[in-house]
Amino acid sequence: MKIFLFLILVLSSLSFGAEVKFTPFINAQMRIIERMNEDNVTKEVIQNLLKEQDTLYNQALNDLMTNKVRYINNIELYESEIFSLQKIISINKRAGNKYAVIRDEVVVKSYELLRSQNKMIKALLLGLDSETKEEYENLLNSLSSKNQLEVAKLYKHDYKDILLIEPESKLLKATKKNIRDFYTLREVNIDLISYMYKFSSKMYRLNKYSKYHLISFVIFVDSSPIVQAINPIIEPYGLNIIKLISIFFLILIISFFRKIVYVWLEQYLFKIDFFKEYAIDISAKIHKPIDIVILIININMVIYVYNDFSSNEIVSRAFNIVYGFYFTLIVYKIINTIASIKLNKVEEDRSNIKNDLVNVGIKIVNFVIIMIGILIVLFFAGVNLTAVLSGLGIGGFAVAFAAKDTISNFFGTLSILFSDVFSQGDWIEIDGHQGVVVEIGLRVTTIRTFDNALIAIPNGTFASKDVKNWDKRILGRRIKMHIGVKYDSKSEDIKNAIAEIRVMLDKHDGIATKATKYTHHNERHHMAKLVSKDDLQGVKKNLLVYLDEFSDSSINILVYCFTKSVLWAEWLETKEDVMHKIMEILERNNLEFAFPSLSIYNESMLK
Repeated sequence: MKIFLFLILVLSSLSFGAEVKFTPFINAQMRIIERMNEDNVTKEVIQNLLKEQDTLYNQALNDLMTNKVRYINNIELYESEIFSLQKIISINKRAGNKYAVIRDEVVVKSYELLRSQNKMIKALLLGLDSETKEEYENLLNSLSSKNQLEVAKLYKHDYKDILLIEPESKLLKATKKNIRDFYTLREVNIDLISYMYKFSSKMYRLNKYSKYHLISFVIFVDSSPIVQAINPIIEPYGLNIIKLISIFFLILIISFFRKIVYVWLEQYLFKIDFFKEYAIDISAKIHKPIDIVILIININMVIYVYNDFSSNEIVSRAFNIVYGFYFTLIVYKIINTIASIKLNKVEEDRSNIKNDLVNVGIKIVNFVIIMIGILIVLFFAGVNLTAVLSGLGIGGFAVAFAAKDTISNFFGTLSILFSDVFSQGDWIEIDGHQGVVVEIGLRVTTIRTFDNALIAIPNGTFASKDVKNWDKRILGRRIKMHIGVKYDSKSEDIKNAIAEIRVMLDKHDGIATKATKYTHHNERHHMAKLVSKDDLQGVKKNLLVYLDEFSDSSINILVYCFTKSVLWAEWLETKEDVMHKIMEILERNNLEFAFPSLSIYNESMLK
């Protein structure tokens, strides 16, 4: 029975021939090509046929992208048709039926061409998920080249001589028809590849919409008469209605997202215990950078949509560099805002933490942030960080040698901060320079002199020079003077004057005495060091008034005491008052100030 059926199949193929079962789309394209190849076709007819062809390809593309998954999973490869025809060709070859062999051989080649087309389209649909449009276009080039090579192999044998044979039998007619279809199919394949290149951007774009389940809406909008009328006008500028709609909604979404970011950020900052006291200030400081970042994101997304949802490597790298910069800037502002608030709190609480230590700490943290930011920017710029860091390691010795002064100054900074020699705002004197410390930096310390000049002294200098700090004292600024009275003054008057001066100083409101009470700044320092508490924190209460010496032109009384205030203006005020009182005491005791004088004695007159 099986043999009988097979013989019927063979006889049927011998008598009626095998025909390719084309899809409606292929049939329509073959009809258009055959019509354009007619001898009497006019230019107007060709233009109409081209418009029809363009419409058919657009419809086929829309259908293909709408049913992409189904097409990929159910691609027609014509395996059974080719297998059956190859069996029949073998039988006809044995039977010596030349035209029947050619007839079926051409059909097999047509099926193989269609199979090559379908494989190419399937691979192209899978390649639409490539990361970049460039990768997709490279894949298109590769697939089309492969298809052309496969098709060229199918057309190595020329069948055109058979089309000239007369008279025609039924078998020959069927053979000629299959040959003509075979040649027409090659033109269809060429047109298909041309349209694949023409629609490459559209396919890539539609695939993105398909991922977001918007393909039906996009095709519906593109199919409307108004859109079809507007698109040709704006397409030369790389735009279409769907792109404009996408960009518009994208801007709306990002604007809405911006408001959500601010609400979420403020709520989040207020909820975290550490950030609660800084939340308002941080929010104010980073508001503008975040606005700029959101604007850049908006521009980035608009370019992404304009470029058919494809990211250009150079553009992406440029935007990533900008993102890295603003990320570093936001972190920088957050850290410095917190530090600024901390510094104010330290000053208000009069904490034992040195402002200088906080300042330098902030600078070091900022330096680290900036270095990390630079590395991030270099990474996004495509620089090989491994090579850069390796180069830094190798060149570290040379850099260290060249920057030995900088390193010396940096360790000088650490020495200043941790040795507590002086602090910001102190009145110091070093190497002939005297003034108030403005800032202790990482490299130099700036001093404002009393004549209002600004001096920058390298921090390494403080390790090798004597530093005199006039502000490291809490009680006692010295008053020292020699009061010279005339040699003709009476001893009793001098004794009385010295006693009165001593009493006056002891009772003076501005002079420190043994009875003067004071409070130490920090008891912990005294416990940590076995030194005098007074010497450690700068307390002087000495009060000395004595007859000191017989000088060349006067008898000198030493006045040695300390004011309670260490401030210069108050010290001058107290000193002035003390001098007035001493003058009054000398007047009451019939004493006069001596002045440098020279007495000449004539010995002859003395005899």
